[in-house]
Amino acid sequence: MSFESLNLIEPIKLALAAEGYTTPTPIQQQAIPIVLEGKDLLGVAQTGTGKTAAFSIPIIQKLYQNRDVNRKGRRKIKALIVTPTRELAIQIDESIAAYGVYTDLRHTVIFGGVKQGRQTDELHNGVDILVATPGRLLDLITQGFITLNAIEIFVLDEADRMLDMGFVHDVKRLITLLPKQRQSLFFSATMPDEIVKLASTILHNPSSVSVTPVSSTADTINQFLYYVDKKDKNALLLDILKDQKIETALVFTRTKHGADKVVKVLLAKGIKAEAIHGNKAQNARQRALTNFKSKETRVLVATDIAARGIDVDDLAHVINFEMPNIPETYVHRIGRTGRAGANGTALSFCEDEELTYLKDIQRLIGKKIPVINEHPYAIQPDYSVGPPVVQKPQGRRDARPNNSSQRPNTNTRTAPKPKDGGDAAQSTSKPKKKWFGNNGGKA
Repeated sequence: MSFESLNLIEPIKLALAAEGYTTPTPIQQQAIPIVLEGKDLLGVAQTGTGKTAAFSIPIIQKLYQNRDVNRKGRRKIKALIVTPTRELAIQIDESIAAYGVYTDLRHTVIFGGVKQGRQTDELHNGVDILVATPGRLLDLITQGFITLNAIEIFVLDEADRMLDMGFVHDVKRLITLLPKQRQSLFFSATMPDEIVKLASTILHNPSSVSVTPVSSTADTINQFLYYVDKKDKNALLLDILKDQKIETALVFTRTKHGADKVVKVLLAKGIKAEAIHGNKAQNARQRALTNFKSKETRVLVATDIAARGIDVDDLAHVINFEMPNIPETYVHRIGRTGRAGANGTALSFCEDEELTYLKDIQRLIGKKIPVINEHPYAIQPDYSVGPPVVQKPQGRRDARPNNSSQRPNTNTRTAPKPKDGGDAAQSTSKPKKKWFGNNGGKA
């Protein structure tokens, strides 16, 4: 199937061609026609599947086709997209900019952590599509800067992350402010009971789309495991990074302090590295992400909350410096690579006290992760070591096996993919409303 077969309007087809998109991902193939028909949608999709385009493209088309060419006065918000983090909100807004470049729709993004003046100025001038995080959205509604009485399409993205981050009550409050007559789209990577209940309060007779088993890893990701003492993890990371074929790597730690320590070690050895986590100033977080995307920074060290929204083209390597204590987190971490059908490599360092975490992860993904023993810091795991208390995850545990058992291919390359977000880092990207006409997107 091609995008040509989805009955898209010419301005969107031109924008997709300019982005180099030819073949829609499975969720785009299924979701776009449903949204264009005006039906509510329940989408179960992991990050990296192209779901941002799956809802953004039909929203742009519907609003463009239904616009009043003779409209006067300030535009009212017709589509509201709510997502849990600043970084993901910004990435969704950037995607809308790309897909709507040849339309005259206006859009903007609002999020907390920055002064609201620029955001309220954009809202005052009028927008068609608003992308928002829950806290700042409710704040500006309370202050009278936003009214939702004209909303025609509502999107709740990363619903399970909303639950993890404590935003469910904000979402429930928001639902009461929306018009009863609307189209609603609900996306989540997992469907624990509370998310199922939330979806039932938002959606009316929805169509369902599920493109991958919940909490499975993509077959395009080659996964490998290194058993190593905690004290040798820095040395092992440096040894792996001697391979210059690894152009960039996203490294995960469980704590903010741990991320900063890894960066300090890398910088001391002349490897350009930056950390991204909640204690970093917003401008520092966005600068680090920008430098990583441009490959000015070779290694980005991140915590889980800060990294789920990292969307980087051609990211071939993810390294778990510390094993996550929640199995689903492993899936989200390594999902930063191998996105939209491209190949990727995920390397994990496991010390004795993390063996229980590893056991839970392998049970979740339905496979044993191949072990690499040919490295200077290899150890035999000691299963007698008492592990820390493991937090039990919520949600279903489906699995799809990955039969890869070769050594990591450090020369993997990823292919272009539709822009899509995950969630998490703060940003100082100034939210800008865009008016896109036939002038190529210039204001």
